Amino acid sequence: QVRLVESGGGLAQPGGSMRLSCSASGTDFRIYVLGWYRQAPGKQRELVAVITTTGSTNYADSVKGRFTISRDGDKDTDTVHLQMNNLKFEDTAVYYCNGHGSLYGPGSSWGQGTQVTVSS
Repeated sequence: QVRLVESGGGLAQPGGSMRLSCSASGTDFRIYVLGWYRQAPGKQRELVAVITTTGSTNYADSVKGRFTISRDGDKDTDTVHLQMNNLKFEDTAVYYCNGHGSLYGPGSSWGQGTQVTVSS
């Protein structure tokens, strides 16, 4: 059974930076697409950034140029990172790690979520 465990998150000021990580385990092969989604209060969950095992990526327009997704490790230590720079108030949301999706939509595997709050 796939297990996705997020770390990072917390409180940051506008213009600040934060790094999220998600470790995947419980698979026989590396998950092709891993990535991040977020859900703000009263809004639908949305794609933030995703990455394949070959390094292809897709970003939401709202985070392009500010967020960078990366990935390292092997099948047993597969970890995806989200470096978030120049944070804005509107980045406040619960961020969820997701696996087994595509570059354009989520898969069935979700992490528990981590809160990111941007506030002055």
